[in-house]
Amino acid sequence: MAKTEKFVIAMYVDNKFGVLTRVTGMFTRRGFNIDALAVGETESSDYSRITITLSGDKYVREQLINQLNKLHNVKKVEVLDDDCIKRQLMLLKVSYTSATRAEILAAVEVYRAKVIDYTTGEMCIEVTGDPSKIDAFIKLMLPFGILEMCRTGVVALERGNKTLFNND
Repeated sequence: MAKTEKFVIAMYVDNKFGVLTRVTGMFTRRGFNIDALAVGETESSDYSRITITLSGDKYVREQLINQLNKLHNVKKVEVLDDDCIKRQLMLLKVSYTSATRAEILAAVEVYRAKVIDYTTGEMCIEVTGDPSKIDAFIKLMLPFGILEMCRTGVVALERGNKTLFNND
């Protein structure tokens, strides 16, 4: 049985109307689930970079790369290795009491997070980092009462002088 693992695909696509729909539609048509998705304009306004996190085995990964490379507006596709730099952003709203306030603020400091909104009884915290760091922060905040949270998809870059276009 093939081993299922998480992997990150990065791609440059034309920065045009409908390209994201075509890319995500390809996943839908083939029955693949996207775990996380992040899209944004690149250093050139002609291109957008799509970073997709998903789970699958080696065969699934190869099939996805082959299918993505066939799409007209996709310029470059690559599976990023585990050594790449991955970051995610999370906003989390937690309730607090006078007894728990100091403990939450201590956790914010340890995780190098930021309090971005503060009211009587609630605070909104911004956490940026590796997805495992964000998962650990969530686990730490659960006992305090998470009121709401949202996470971005993973954004990732190769380390050093490697770029998506010079990895051939």
